[in-house]
Amino acid sequence: MEFDLERLGVHESVDAVFPPGELADYLADLPVTVDVISDDEIATCDAVVTVEHRRDLLECAWVHSIQAGVDRFPFDAFEEHDVVLTNSTGMHDRTVGETVAGYLLSFSRRLHDLAANQQERRWERPAWDEAFTLPGTTACVVGTGTLGRGVAETVGALGVRVTGVRRSDESVPGFEEIYTTDDVHAAIADAEFVVATVPLTEETHHLFDAEAFETMRDDAYFVNVARGAVVDQDALIAALESGAITGAALDVFEAEPLPESSPLWELDEVIVTPHCAAYTEDYYRDVGEIVRENVSRLEGGEDVHNRVV
Repeated sequence: MEFDLERLGVHESVDAVFPPGELADYLADLPVTVDVISDDEIATCDAVVTVEHRRDLLECAWVHSIQAGVDRFPFDAFEEHDVVLTNSTGMHDRTVGETVAGYLLSFSRRLHDLAANQQERRWERPAWDEAFTLPGTTACVVGTGTLGRGVAETVGALGVRVTGVRRSDESVPGFEEIYTTDDVHAAIADAEFVVATVPLTEETHHLFDAEAFETMRDDAYFVNVARGAVVDQDALIAALESGAITGAALDVFEAEPLPESSPLWELDEVIVTPHCAAYTEDYYRDVGEIVRENVSRLEGGEDVHNRVV
């Protein structure tokens, strides 16, 4: 792969995650011009680092997504215009893993209830049989890629038995048992925690539907750090309201921001976070290292890392 790379733009949309100037400064030593750009300047760049899609990106040679998920980008159009698309997979394992561990500890140690009580200045201890410890519980992680492996490593260290779901039944480090996607219901049927870490595809759209929630234990917690649309949100709400499952920790939603009218805001045993499971002060540095490596590869005529299209 080879093309001239003279100007790399850091699109202002990355401000949703970190200040674009931080990344531009971090990459200032590259042998190309690096600028923070607006929509009007996209077409003047050979490459753009972004979080959102814009039509003018089809005029560039290379687009890098600061997130692992790239379902917002039109693959067919990128291929038609010979635009290379790369993503940031591989850098969110620990951050997302720790977030999921935080969710599990919140539920088991009742920390979410205690934090809510504090806001009302209410001194109220959990009932004697509400809190529990994590060793001896099982977490079924649906998706054993970078995110799933990060979850397995982190919660496994807390004594949780971790099983996984993936396309093949080949073993994966950190997972005690692997199920294929055809057996996803069998996999989630006996786990106290079910964690979604799959990418959003046609096959995973609404993977977690009413039947899936009916299959889960009634004392189970569902965790979604994947994409909102891998869950039928109405079915999830129904399962929570009916007691088919006990609770959920949700970082992603079918509509974002989550509408104020959503019942999820007020349901007991539901933790809502604003699509920030991977956030860290080092986010821009982690993205920068992927971009830096790919600039070097392009200079050498090599294939880029994390290529999606």
